[in-house]
Amino acid sequence: MAYLTITPATSPYRIRAGSEVLGQTSRALNLQEGGSAAVVYVPRDDVDMSRLELSTRQTRCPHKGTCSYYHIRAASGRLENAIWSYETPLPGAEAIAGHLAFYPNLVSLEVI
Repeated sequence: MAYLTITPATSPYRIRAGSEVLGQTSRALNLQEGGSAAVVYVPRDDVDMSRLELSTRQTRCPHKGTCSYYHIRAASGRLENAIWSYETPLPGAEAIAGHLAFYPNLVSLEVI
């Protein structure tokens, strides 16, 4: 069994930061890593990227590669490092290139 499993999400999502809608997608991916809960990755094309600001923060995952982070410019203020993305994922995680994932304490993904 592969350590990473990436499958199409079965539901469409609306992405919100507080009351503000950042996007909507029917093309999300679920990434299951080991025994952890699945993480939803949303295509950048389905998110209002003009509301995001690239952070200087970076981390490294041995299975996915170098991770970049984004702040959200919201009406209530800036949400620091609320989003992460793998710009150039390692082999086995290539499907999440061009996708964003969201910290659930800062951004909600609503099934629509």
